[in-house]
Amino acid sequence: MTVKTKHQFSFEWNRHRYAIAYDTIGQGKPVLLLPAFSTVSSRWEMKEIAEQIANRYQAVTLDWLGFGESDRPALDYQPPLLHQMLQAFVKQTFSEPVAVIAAGHTSGYALQLAQEQPQACSCLILVAPTWRGPLPTMGVPKPLAAAVRQLVRFPVVGQALYQANTTKGFLRFMYGRHVYVDQSRLTPEFIEQKQQITRQSGARFAPAAFVTGGLDPVSDRQEFVQLLQSSPVPVLVILANQAPPYSKQEMAAMAALPGIQSLTLPGTLGMYEEYAAEVTEAALPFLDAKTSTSHPALPRSSG
Repeated sequence: MTVKTKHQFSFEWNRHRYAIAYDTIGQGKPVLLLPAFSTVSSRWEMKEIAEQIANRYQAVTLDWLGFGESDRPALDYQPPLLHQMLQAFVKQTFSEPVAVIAAGHTSGYALQLAQEQPQACSCLILVAPTWRGPLPTMGVPKPLAAAVRQLVRFPVVGQALYQANTTKGFLRFMYGRHVYVDQSRLTPEFIEQKQQITRQSGARFAPAAFVTGGLDPVSDRQEFVQLLQSSPVPVLVILANQAPPYSKQEMAAMAALPGIQSLTLPGTLGMYEEYAAEVTEAALPFLDAKTSTSHPALPRSSG
């Protein structure tokens, strides 16, 4: 039986240290699985993929700072903060090149990691990749989105606004509309589990930054396309067949790029969780091919 082990990584930012939660399971070359940003973002969303590849790889599932079981300080969450967290984690955790499976918005962060630390990555698998947060996608002007982000930071009004958007009814509505295809899977127990993630102390700060566009890894499609085209490591893009129209359009533009390997699977923005078996089956041949020709082992940082 493959055993999962819980760990904590200590991340320093502005002379403060924060605990980052992550799990490891399996043996072999390392694969880092990054869950998409969302109000209920958690490394548990990547659990099934991790378990399915654990018989041939060491799967590492990570909670981002401000999400899941990692610390949730009341910081001003912006891309440089999470970029630095990811870079520090990879540098200090892995002694050889790591394959990265990144979902949703974290795809842009994975691409930037590969640009800045090409010797640290063997390949990238981007699952239902996105680059623009929900409010900007809906056409909300940047100044208004920024105002909402600041409003959520207020102790009383902000907490009330956040809780109104994380009720069980609202979570079920959003999952049914954008995240899952099979409505029967949205059981009371499933929604209860998701809501518990939103009830942790400090839970509202990072999700509010994501929803309002504050964690967008790039400013426009062209910038994302340039990142994708200039990747120094092989990339596989997995498209979601039932994704919302705008997201599907963006994914199609990525897949149309010359030299980018892509395929389409059932599912929408939560396909990596809902259709974990299908995503794993599609990812494994790419992983097997690309990790076998990865770069030599790297010295592990002691910092």
